[in-house]
Amino acid sequence: MPYDFFVKSDIVFGCGAIKRLPDILKEYNAKKVMLVYDGGVKAAGIADIVLAEMKKAGVEIVIFDGVIPNPTNEVVETAAKIAQDEKVDVFVAAGGGSSIDLTKAVNVLMTNPGPIGQYGGMNLVKNPLLPLIAIPTTAGTSSEITNVSALIDTEKVIKYVVIDNKIVASKVIADPDFTKTMPVSVTAATGMDAITHAVESYISNMATPLTEYNSLAGLKILHEYLPRAVKDGSDMEAREKMMLGCIITGFGFSNANLGLVHAIAHTLSAHFQLAHGMANATVLPYVIAFNAESCPEKMVDMAKTIGLPVSGSLDEDKYLLSKELLRLTKELGIRTLSQQGIRESDLEMLADDVLHEPVLGFNPRQGVTKADVLEILHKAF
Repeated sequence: MPYDFFVKSDIVFGCGAIKRLPDILKEYNAKKVMLVYDGGVKAAGIADIVLAEMKKAGVEIVIFDGVIPNPTNEVVETAAKIAQDEKVDVFVAAGGGSSIDLTKAVNVLMTNPGPIGQYGGMNLVKNPLLPLIAIPTTAGTSSEITNVSALIDTEKVIKYVVIDNKIVASKVIADPDFTKTMPVSVTAATGMDAITHAVESYISNMATPLTEYNSLAGLKILHEYLPRAVKDGSDMEAREKMMLGCIITGFGFSNANLGLVHAIAHTLSAHFQLAHGMANATVLPYVIAFNAESCPEKMVDMAKTIGLPVSGSLDEDKYLLSKELLRLTKELGIRTLSQQGIRESDLEMLADDVLHEPVLGFNPRQGVTKADVLEILHKAF
């Protein structure tokens, strides 16, 4: 059967890549540019570096620094109103997934009517967008190259996604220097987010040979270099490899989609504002063990890819990956649900909501029940 594989990213990669920003802005004939970032990017000094490069292009600059983790519809609408009033013609997003996802959503509202919530789903954006330059400062979400923007609807208390090829960043400046200021906990959580993307996209029922290739290639790099990046944040080889692995993985999962891990993580973020990477990492090992019976050969493929010793018994080897992921999360200090403030009395409500997540449609093991989700949540508790 024929299949589609979409890649639109134009990437400048490597330490010092930020120096290319002035030329890129000139290529777009930018006049007024909105720079979007959060407090962490400001505190790390990255915002000042980006601003200095933008000024070299002679553009007028509008700043939006009100990005929050798990951006909401309200924050998107606020930023969009500023951009519209200022007649911004180019966007620069510097930060992790929250900054880049928010900017994608704001960009939608520059050429399409609001509110943003009506674009939740696939391929609902009608008009082309303005140029957007994404500058990732984490190695986890792959938002810089994906066609996805994840947002919180505070009225419905859900995390939903806008999926549309039109929202992909026009240009990516992937400078590993910007990741070396990440705190250890953020490095670990965002790195596990990337590993989750690699694993879930490989076993997705939408996977194709092209997505599988990228998912496995990304997994191999991420698994090897994440512990090094966490152990020593100044290890620039590890930082560069993590950013590379994240981008490669993004090509896979933006085409194959994800599954039950993300269904649970979206619900945790919507109700309790858990950081997305940490939410994924907490439940990942248990979901992979749950999914193992539906795709044992693929579980073994991934185990072999990261160098785990296989016995030759499919019944045993299909659980090697889930065991390794549990070991890795413990090594990296990933917190349990209870350690993140979730109460046992919350689990019933969470399990109910997980079953309404659209991403479950891509999970390799179908027919997920409330009892299945509860069992996973209790193990992660």
